[in-house]
Amino acid sequence: MAETFEAGKSELVDLAHRRMQSAIPDSGWTVRQKLALTCRILFDAGHDSGLAGQITARAERPGTYYTQRLGLGFDEITESNLLLVDEDLNVLEGDGMANPANRFHSWVYRARPDVNCVIHTHPLHISALSMLETPLVVSHMDICPLYDDCAFLEKWPGIPVGNEEGEIIAAALGDKRALLLAHHGQLVATGTIEEACTLALLFERAARLQLLASAAGRIQEIPELLAQEAHDWISTPKRGQANFAYYARRALRSGHGDAVDRAPDLQGPTTSVPTPAPTSARKDS
Repeated sequence: MAETFEAGKSELVDLAHRRMQSAIPDSGWTVRQKLALTCRILFDAGHDSGLAGQITARAERPGTYYTQRLGLGFDEITESNLLLVDEDLNVLEGDGMANPANRFHSWVYRARPDVNCVIHTHPLHISALSMLETPLVVSHMDICPLYDDCAFLEKWPGIPVGNEEGEIIAAALGDKRALLLAHHGQLVATGTIEEACTLALLFERAARLQLLASAAGRIQEIPELLAQEAHDWISTPKRGQANFAYYARRALRSGHGDAVDRAPDLQGPTTSVPTPAPTSARKDS
């Protein structure tokens, strides 16, 4: 006998959230593993632009974070070749050097204690949109996690290797989770790596949708209350975990098994790391 057909929408939303707490387990990935997998996931989604872009995550020691080594592409990052650096980009663990542009990550981490992962990339559609000097427009349910949560830096401050750029970018981000940088790319800053990875993928899709819709006509606004409802419905830690687990399984199946030394049990059809194979060619986004 059905028991929920008389329930209101808010009751059903609460019920779904409660069920997710037990139905979606934590992944068991380490911070290094999540970061390496994020690099591979974003590579396959077209977020690579040669050696441009940085993906970082706070480390256990205050004032330090993990990042990739300058000279390696996103498709070459593994949990073992990540660097541990301090706020001055001094390498504390690992070989090589960090990208000098990582300096603005230090500014974001200082300004936002709630942020544990920063992703900055130059994917195709976001880069194209950034050339128009126009903010991101959210007008589709799927991209509502970015609704009223994406700031816009309309003036390009130049290469982000100075403290001035760090101050500008951190200030422009404010309390949002995302930032579109004119003539540059995108920035995502969130509390978890899973959330950041998911939002970065969504950001590129949102830019592509905006360019496609704009070419066809005038984009229509969606109701504010419904957009905020969708934002909150999709932007939960458990949904982030579920999304990341799916993207991780897909990356491991597609030839990125060398990104991690050993995989924990995963929810879904893939429960172990495949035999390392050459990294697959990037798929069109």
